[in-house]
Amino acid sequence: MNRHRALVVDDDPHSREVLQEILERNQYEVVTADGGEAAIAAARESPFDILLTDLRMPNQDGIEVLEAVRDINPDIVGIVLTGFGTIETAVRAVKAGAFEYLTKPFKVDEVVLTVQRAIEFRQLQIENRSLKRQLRRKYRFENLIGDSDEMQKVYRMIERVADSDSTIIIYGESGTGKELVARTIHFNSPRRDRPLIPVNCGAIPEDLLESELFGHEKGAFTGAHAMRMGRFELAHGGTIFLDEVGDMSPNLQVKLLRVLQEREFERVGGTRSIRVDVRVISATNKNLEEAVEQRRFREDLFYRLNVIPVTLPPMRRRREDIPLLLDHFLKRLSADKRRSVSGIAPEAMQVLKMYDWPGNVRELENLVERLVILKGEGVIGVEDLPDKILGRRRDQGVPFVSIPDEGVDFEKLVEDFENRLIVQAMEKAAGIKNKAAQYLRLNRTTLVEKMKRRNLQSESNARQTTGTEV
Repeated sequence: MNRHRALVVDDDPHSREVLQEILERNQYEVVTADGGEAAIAAARESPFDILLTDLRMPNQDGIEVLEAVRDINPDIVGIVLTGFGTIETAVRAVKAGAFEYLTKPFKVDEVVLTVQRAIEFRQLQIENRSLKRQLRRKYRFENLIGDSDEMQKVYRMIERVADSDSTIIIYGESGTGKELVARTIHFNSPRRDRPLIPVNCGAIPEDLLESELFGHEKGAFTGAHAMRMGRFELAHGGTIFLDEVGDMSPNLQVKLLRVLQEREFERVGGTRSIRVDVRVISATNKNLEEAVEQRRFREDLFYRLNVIPVTLPPMRRRREDIPLLLDHFLKRLSADKRRSVSGIAPEAMQVLKMYDWPGNVRELENLVERLVILKGEGVIGVEDLPDKILGRRRDQGVPFVSIPDEGVDFEKLVEDFENRLIVQAMEKAAGIKNKAAQYLRLNRTTLVEKMKRRNLQSESNARQTTGTEV
């Protein structure tokens, strides 16, 4: 456990030494300063948890020192000490943010108790601020789940860009949640009260997409029996989300470029320019830079769209989020489908964490729905998982590993493979360790040690119908 750090400021060497001795005796790490200038320099060099400062000092008094140090480190808790206590100075100290005001000569117990209370107060402040941040995050990003470093980067990026009007493009494989991120950005922006209009550029035929985007006038083409507003007009004042923008034809790319540059367009069959105030968020699962090099995507449009890129990681790069996502989907889908599935066995969780999830979050959610429906109640085990997830080749019954572009962690992969073998052997042996060890051609003690070290022991396979473990 790291020791709390205290900064002691006093122009009297004896007072500094006494305070330093008291604090160090109580396991605090102490730095001393003989005045305001030295104290501020120390605060700039490294953070402190608590500041104890004398009030009356040359050049800068203790309250000025407290204010300056709190500007550097707002989390620091200040205690002001003085031999000339008055109500006015006490009020001034509290207004400056001091936690406590002590008069000299002080008692050792009084200093220790005050410092302890100040540290506890500081911890409560930090925890309270952290809880508020978590609540705000839950409210703002309640459908974005993940504690991995990759997802934390996404959260930070969204927080920074949501309240701007800048054009955003979201990169990610199919199923990573690009539309969910687009919606999160919109509903946390100043345009939240205006419409968010999604368009799937890859799902609408090219000859219809132009009309969908920009609308059409009556008689513009066969079947155009009335004027129709396009998605850009419908999104006026709000946000348009262009999903799979990389699938857009060259002809439409030119027209989209004009909208981004001029903020105006004409309906199909029309001549009047229509101006719109729209924020554009696009998304793609394609490598647009590669498409630009191959002249399948306009370079000028790419730079217009690529103002602020947000990249969503695939599931295989955020495996630590899989338990969180599974728990979230399991609770929601069990309630929605009126089932009583209570959890996932550790062995099954281990297998699910090893799977590469080519369909990403969408595939994981679909699997949980399937498992909830088929299982109905109880705990999902390895035997409930489909062969695809178990990684078996049906003809050989052995694991299959595909190496992604970014490579694999060899040691982790080997360890995960061993874990899977142990789990499968225990399942095949109905939890009898002697038998499982025989399947794996291991000594029983070796198998037991591996299971203990890797936390693979479970209540479900530890005991058999006889009530004894073998």
